[in-house]
Amino acid sequence: MNILINAYAVSPNHGSEPGVGWNWTIEIAKYCNVHVITEAEFKNEIELALRNLPQKDNIHFYFNDIGEKARKMCWNQGDYRFYYYYKKWQKRTYEIALGIIKNNKIDIIHQLNMIGYREPGYLWNIKEIPFVWGPIGGFNFVKTSFLSSLGLKNAIFYTLKNLANTVQAITNPRVRKSINRANLLLAASGNTQKSIERFFKKESIILNETGCHINDNTSKNDYNNNGVFNIVWVGRFIPTKLLYLALDAIKKVEHLENLKFHIVGSGVNDNVTNSYKEYANSLGIDNICVWHDKVSREKVDEIMTNSHLLFFSSIIEGTSHVILESIANNLPILCFDSCGHGEIVTEVIGRKIPVTNPKQSTDSFAKEIGNLYSNRLLLQQMSENCNSRIIDLSWKTKGKRMFKLYNNLINK
Repeated sequence: MNILINAYAVSPNHGSEPGVGWNWTIEIAKYCNVHVITEAEFKNEIELALRNLPQKDNIHFYFNDIGEKARKMCWNQGDYRFYYYYKKWQKRTYEIALGIIKNNKIDIIHQLNMIGYREPGYLWNIKEIPFVWGPIGGFNFVKTSFLSSLGLKNAIFYTLKNLANTVQAITNPRVRKSINRANLLLAASGNTQKSIERFFKKESIILNETGCHINDNTSKNDYNNNGVFNIVWVGRFIPTKLLYLALDAIKKVEHLENLKFHIVGSGVNDNVTNSYKEYANSLGIDNICVWHDKVSREKVDEIMTNSHLLFFSSIIEGTSHVILESIANNLPILCFDSCGHGEIVTEVIGRKIPVTNPKQSTDSFAKEIGNLYSNRLLLQQMSENCNSRIIDLSWKTKGKRMFKLYNNLINK
């Protein structure tokens, strides 16, 4: 089977979107012959990594250079000027795709990444070949009840963003045409699936955009009632991660003996980071909080391995790599039942609370922490269950599933 993939971001040495593009590509290539059009930033890395890849003969890359100026805009998340250059890149990709199709038999066209729905590219214009789009993301809305807790400036920003999401979904003609054209739509989360149904009346299959590698790390901290009970929070200090809310929840359980709350991450500057530390001090929980700032991936793994629970308080995400890292480290998770993590975290490896409002969420998180603190056997079972869950979420499993979806589409 010959697959033509449009993946703007592909890199064997990066996470996030470039890592998503690379891992989907090499897993699909275990079963298919793939032609991949990508941006040229990581060309050297890709060509070097391909040398030792068993399925290298099944992978053919075509590099479409967007230019250094646009590349810098892309890395500066939130710079909407990038979309002007990205649209032009997609038009050139369409021309490259026509050339590939002219010289090769292509069975399926797959619009892979970037996963945001706002730029669907132009490959859907090629009518005679089945078209797959996804995993698709970007349909994330901050619930109105949480806006006031983000501060005035951020409340205005996310109110406008919610509105823009709705307007763009309804009015963008290329988005509507590409979704209507697609023979198969893949939604990165349940939220996205609901939005596709709501705005376009189309069915989609939930398939999280990211995956994980299966490792041999089965070690875990002892879940007995002795010693320190370590809770870890990992992420950037941005409003929607709701670290303030997490600190409020820890305040409510400060009476628990030997409790430590490890915070891994930092703000965009020292002022932002210090504001969270000052808030913890004002709550009187500075003796419970351990601030690690931004550390290496290896250090995050070490902290997770020595912890008992990941507290993931983010309210708006795609599919967070932190969740997958936690499961890979056999660390149970407490989070909102929302976004990508709402799909990944099941009752056997963690606990989820509904998205309601800040006060009720704080109380619910604190209650769950208390319950898990008192039930170490349950936590230990959740930790052990991560071993099987990680297989379900692995890139290897996702590659097999995508191949099955391709086959189903061809057989239709």
